[in-house]
Amino acid sequence: MTQDRSLVVVSAGISQPSSTRLLADRLAAATVEELAARGQTATVTTIELRDLAHEVVNMTLTGFASGPLADALAKIRAADGLVAVTPVYTASYAGLFKSFVDVLDKDALAGMPVLLGATGGTGRHSLVLEYALRPLFGYLHADVVGTGVFAATDDWADGAGDDVKPLPDRIRRAARELAETVADREPARPAGLFDAVPSFGSLLEP
Repeated sequence: MTQDRSLVVVSAGISQPSSTRLLADRLAAATVEELAARGQTATVTTIELRDLAHEVVNMTLTGFASGPLADALAKIRAADGLVAVTPVYTASYAGLFKSFVDVLDKDALAGMPVLLGATGGTGRHSLVLEYALRPLFGYLHADVVGTGVFAATDDWADGAGDDVKPLPDRIRRAARELAETVADREPARPAGLFDAVPSFGSLLEP
């Protein structure tokens, strides 16, 4: 039976155009294809954090979300799966990315299938997926798929990148894992069933 799934994509790229958004779009498109191969359709919602930066700061200060941020948080809570991609700054995830994660309700991602991605200037930062992103989402009890995707600047050049595991292959593998995890579960309930957006839940205990 064909089932419609909700896939939310979070991109923390700052520039326009952004390699972070490009990677996020490719991961989402590959996941949609993999879900289609399993007889399931998918609706994709992309959240550009650069457009929500002021609202994220306001929620950090006030504890309440409004407008586009409230809508984004509700869509994440109602999603069947999440693709989260950040640029690497100072050997870790971007500050805006972390600030957005900080305003998520502490249970928003519990049990949710999540695919992690990151972009950077050099492949030397590829381990950020393991030492920074995976522990962060593990803390939130997300079901992070085994394959994360890091894209360095050279990965986008024709004929360049990792000859052993080129970027398109890594994208397909990660998308396949996310699609399999999503397809094996019951669909999430629609965002419209939530009566209110949860208040600010920091990752740091008082």
